[in-house]
Amino acid sequence: MNTNLQTILGSGGVIGIPLAKELSKFTNNIRLVSRNPKKVNPDDELFACDLTDAMQVDKAVQGSEVVYLTVGFEYKLKVWQEKWPKVMSNVIGACKKQHAKLVFFDNIYMYDPDFLKGMTEETPIKPPSKKGEIRAFILNMLLEAMKTGELTALIARAADFIGPKNSLLSEMVYKDLKNGKKATWLADISKIHNFTFTNDAARATALLGNTPEAYGQTWHLPTDRTPLTGKDWIEMFAKELKVESKISVMPVWMLGILGIFVPILKEFKEMAYQYDRDYLFDSSKFEKRFGFKPATPQEAVRQTIKMLDTKK
Repeated sequence: MNTNLQTILGSGGVIGIPLAKELSKFTNNIRLVSRNPKKVNPDDELFACDLTDAMQVDKAVQGSEVVYLTVGFEYKLKVWQEKWPKVMSNVIGACKKQHAKLVFFDNIYMYDPDFLKGMTEETPIKPPSKKGEIRAFILNMLLEAMKTGELTALIARAADFIGPKNSLLSEMVYKDLKNGKKATWLADISKIHNFTFTNDAARATALLGNTPEAYGQTWHLPTDRTPLTGKDWIEMFAKELKVESKISVMPVWMLGILGIFVPILKEFKEMAYQYDRDYLFDSSKFEKRFGFKPATPQEAVRQTIKMLDTKK
């Protein structure tokens, strides 16, 4: 256990909270940064900050050895366009100035859609969506800063989540089945779709941040590769919840129409391509290096339901 300061920017989210728990295994000096930070561990330092303000970010990062960027913005294109480039620029600048190492928690939105059936750290960058273009832009900002040698950083990349928040499985499968409705899936229920369990992602991110030789690289976070389809996932949730497996598949065209009444569905529309083809995420690089076995789908479903039930 060391006393080096490790700071989470975006500490209240689906990754930030379990990451704070995991970091307590490596240091007893953790700073949690968000608009309204709340303690996860008894000794956490809290720092309220607007990440779009460069001066505030500089103060939030001051004295840190490792900084984790795990912030998640509202799922709106305009918000992403406005905030993400500012935040990445501010964080890169602050980490350079403070000589802090940076761990960027990333997703796969920038990947070429023709390669989703076998994603690795080498998958080509060719985003088909506006949100993917923003992710590619901020990723390039980070890679350029790393190339110059002014910044020591790594990229920790996850697939879609299975977890208690920000997940199709929790929002459209668990909640619907729990409320006696049909579980909802997008585009094509017969396609394979891997999901990264949020607790595994947090544990792996803490490991990477505390492994000096992991820096300068991109890492896919541990994700079980069992080839489960949308139908398989829904049936697994239904079985665990002890309810009938009722299913409704929402075609892509319907997202546009329903988006008029439910704005979040309009935002989903450009991302629906992830559900009309097989989506297989390979994390073998990480698993081999760290001897890490991701949670089985059954275990991830069980733990997710337990966390969701506990929240009520």
